[in-house]
Parts: sequence; C-alpha cells; structure tokens
Amino acid sequence: MTQIQTHPKLAKIKALLAKAEDPAALPEEAELYFAKAAELMAEYGIEQAMLADAKPETDKIGERTFNVKGKYMADRSSLLFAIAHALGARNVYWSLTDPLTRKRYRRVRVYAHESTLSRIELLFSSLQLQALNGVQHARSQYGESTIAYRKSWLAGFASSVRNRLDEAEESALRDATREAGTAGAELVLVKREEAVAAFFKRAHPKIKTAPSRRLTGTGWGDGRAAGERADLGRGHLSGNRPKALSR
Repeated sequence: MTQIQTHPKLAKIKALLAKAEDPAALPEEAELYFAKAAELMAEYGIEQAMLADAKPETDKIGERTFNVKGKYMADRSSLLFAIAHALGARNVYWSLTDPLTRKRYRRVRVYAHESTLSRIELLFSSLQLQALNGVQHARSQYGESTIAYRKSWLAGFASSVRNRLDEAEESALRDATREAGTAGAELVLVKREEAVAAFFKRAHPKIKTAPSRRLTGTGWGDGRAAGERADLGRGHLSGNRPKALSR
C-alpha cells in the first residue's frame, strides 16, 4: 500500500463514507457526512498538488483501470466519468465481453496524478453503492417502465454528484488562494490538468468521443435530489480489438 493510500486524511474520509453507505443512515445524516467528507477530499487534493509542485516525483501521472460489471453497467460508468471529470482526470472506456460468462462489461481507464486516482477510487467505491441502495427504494410513476425510471434516476444522481464535487473543489481552491494570498494554487492545478491532458493524448491519439445517452425515464429529479444528499467523502473478444471511447 502506498503512502498516498494510507494518508490520514483519506482514512478519515473513508470512515465518513462508510457511515453514508449504511442503509440505516437518515438522509440528513448522509448530507452532513458528505459536507465534511467533500471538504476534506478537496483540501487533500490541493495539499497534494502543492506538495507535488515542489517535488513532482512524489505524485506522478498514472492510470487506474475499473472493470464495471453487473447491474446498471452504463449508469455506474457514467457516475465514474462524473467523478473523474470533476477532479480533473481523463478517461477512456471499452465495451467488452467476459470470455467466461459471455456477459458484456465496461473497462474504464482513468488517467490522473496518483493522489487524484486515490480520491477517485475511494469516491466511486462508495458512491456507486450509495446510488444502488438509493435507486432500489425509488419508485417510478404508475405505468412507467421501472428500468427507464431507474436509469434516469441514476443519471440525475451522477449529475448532482458532479456539481457538488465541482463546488467543493472550487471552494477549496478559493480558501487556499485566500490563505496563501496568491493565485499559486490555481496555477498549479491548471498546470496539472494540462499535464494530464497531454499524457492522455499521447496514450490515445486517435480517441473517439462517445455519443450522448438518451434516457426517457422520469427519475432524473428524484436522482438529483438523492445525489444532493449523497456523501461524497467516500468491442468483442473475438479477435477484433474493441474501440476505445472517451467521456
């Protein structure tokens, strides 16, 4: 286990996320857990960025692969995209078939600095569980397809998560800039995002942008509301190479 993964602030965030994952947690409690966890997440990101600016070797750009299998595969992948983009990462995915089960799944590869990858992994692990717990209790309108409703619910959840992460990151940056009395932190973050973008382009020079999803269910609003309450502190294999898509 790396030093980044055992950072005490990440351990505290993980503990907050565990509380939010408890199905017995009240929505109001989960919201409070989120507020503190998201704050700590953003602070950690700024701290690691500033440290790495002085010593780049302590936080290099890398990649992490997520194999998204099972229920709501595309919807959970979209949640991962939302988290990654909010934290300044880049990602690409392939649609594959498991040679043993013959079931489809998505392989998502995320590119970012190692400290950011740790945050993404921690958040995705918790938020997809929170989303699946929440969508199971959501109720569609009379006569509406349950699947269509749940897919739009999950899309709303991911959208809300993205907005809240964006807000937490911006708030942490404002605080860091105010305390330091300089725009240094903002310049460091811009430089890091540019470095990740260049690294990604070298790895995937001919990447294609995935088409937008079209959802028909009415669960968007309910999913967004659930996302507002969520705790954020936590091709075929037949010989043809599958095409990679970015989101």
